[in-house]
Amino acid sequence: MADRSTAAVDVAANSGDEPLAAQADESTADGAAQNRERDTENDEAQGSGGTESPGKASPPELHSGHKLARRYRLEECVTRLDGFSSWRAVDEKLRRAVGVHILPADHSRARSVLAAARSSALLGDPRFVQVLDAVEENDLVYVVHEWLPDATELTSLLAAGPLEPHDAYQMVSQIASAMAAAHREGLAHLRLTPGTILRSSSGQWRVRGLAVNAALRGITSDAPQRTDTEAIGALLYASLTQRWPYENDAYGLSGLPKGVGLIPPDQVRAGVHRGLSELAMRALANDGATASRHESACTTPEELVKAIGEMPRIRPPEPVFTAPPDYQRTTYQQGSYGRQAPNPGVTQPLPTPPPPLQSRTGKALKWAVSALLIAALGLGSWQLADALMDRSSKSADTDQTQTTDDGDKSPAKPVSKPVAIEGAHDFDPFGSDGSENPDEIDKVYDTAPGTYWETSYYTSSDFGRLKSGVGVVLDLGNVQQVGKVTVTFVGNTSVELRAASGDTGTEPTSLDGYNKVAEGSGASVTLKPGKTLKSRYLLVWLTDLPKQADDGKFRGRIVDVKVSS
Repeated sequence: MADRSTAAVDVAANSGDEPLAAQADESTADGAAQNRERDTENDEAQGSGGTESPGKASPPELHSGHKLARRYRLEECVTRLDGFSSWRAVDEKLRRAVGVHILPADHSRARSVLAAARSSALLGDPRFVQVLDAVEENDLVYVVHEWLPDATELTSLLAAGPLEPHDAYQMVSQIASAMAAAHREGLAHLRLTPGTILRSSSGQWRVRGLAVNAALRGITSDAPQRTDTEAIGALLYASLTQRWPYENDAYGLSGLPKGVGLIPPDQVRAGVHRGLSELAMRALANDGATASRHESACTTPEELVKAIGEMPRIRPPEPVFTAPPDYQRTTYQQGSYGRQAPNPGVTQPLPTPPPPLQSRTGKALKWAVSALLIAALGLGSWQLADALMDRSSKSADTDQTQTTDDGDKSPAKPVSKPVAIEGAHDFDPFGSDGSENPDEIDKVYDTAPGTYWETSYYTSSDFGRLKSGVGVVLDLGNVQQVGKVTVTFVGNTSVELRAASGDTGTEPTSLDGYNKVAEGSGASVTLKPGKTLKSRYLLVWLTDLPKQADDGKFRGRIVDVKVSS
């Protein structure tokens, strides 16, 4: 039975039930507890995280070194409560770290956990930590998911202090977009906490435990969209203030003072971004708080995404450059290298240079040297004049050979000049959602070092055979002459340069509206059109992706794009 994996074909073949997405409200759209502020890690340790009782089932007797399906070797138990346990394990077949949830097959929640895991796996959204396997074997049910060793929990980030406005903006924007996509497929999380939000080393935010965490604890809800939206508002509130927006302490954060109610973040801590403070209150208005400026509350992730889109974009802070220390003379430069100074730390006076030659021999040497210098100067001047005259004659001959019968000379070659990029956006006409990380697109043409825009990851370099490519549309502001486009990637990438017609200056909405003018591959590619090109809209179209060294996945990363006339 270990062969029953999360693949769509296996699920359809093995489960004769209705589609998994349709079961989301029953088995995976499980909601938050009524007193969310009490849902702390301490409560979990006491086994109060769910609304169902685990029944007579007890945790299976497992230990480090135990193997599941002769493949997953358990290494460390990270959670043990309510009849289930969670482990860090090693997939010996693929030689990678994974996470595993284990519970007895006769556990009262075993069926709902399997259904939740398989529904989450079918979503396949890279913004969520992926479910890799969901198996019932012998007397055990276990769910295998990704393990991200380079990611950091929001709990750890907040332990060091509140997030910067740009980081908080990126977090709420990416998490809200991910949850909106999940709810469109009938899936809910219902247990979004700082421990389930991860930031990868590349700065991307990911969600852990979609549907599965709530199913393990038996959490359900009549309004899953509202529950997840309020949880996102609580995460944003905590990121801005380093305080939990309820009276009780939770997740290592202090709660609000008792009796004051839910007050805006900019009244809790000075310097909080006003727009983000109002956004947090609109998401938390579900508990009866008054949204700032009488704006309507956000009760679904879709409404929250729309509210974020209406905000002015928050730019990353400018890099701070530290001035180098003042120059100091070393003992070697002072002429005392290899000798111990009489008083360490005190600059020693330099020795007095010897007096100049004053004898008759010294004067003779002075005259000899002077005569040699005069002779050298004269010889050099003569050679310089001769070289200049020769060059002048050659130049005259060249001018005569280039003169046409009418007396006109050939025109000078035009000088290449940089063309400014006024804007850009992602272009994914063949994708299911029509977008590829639109929030990071400005990194394509910013001047910040080390930043890049990246695509979603795929199972192969040819986009998993799902599409012919993805790209970035560059807006030059108006129709301009394009001589070349230089694109810098992370890893060798195949790319085409496509251009819209320069006659109308309108932006096409399909790939057929862009004509291919150049192509190439490599980590730094210079794309030169074969003939004169004038256009306002250019499409940098990626056709083959590299496998990235940091995560071992196929994805494109554009570090910089420069356009020249």
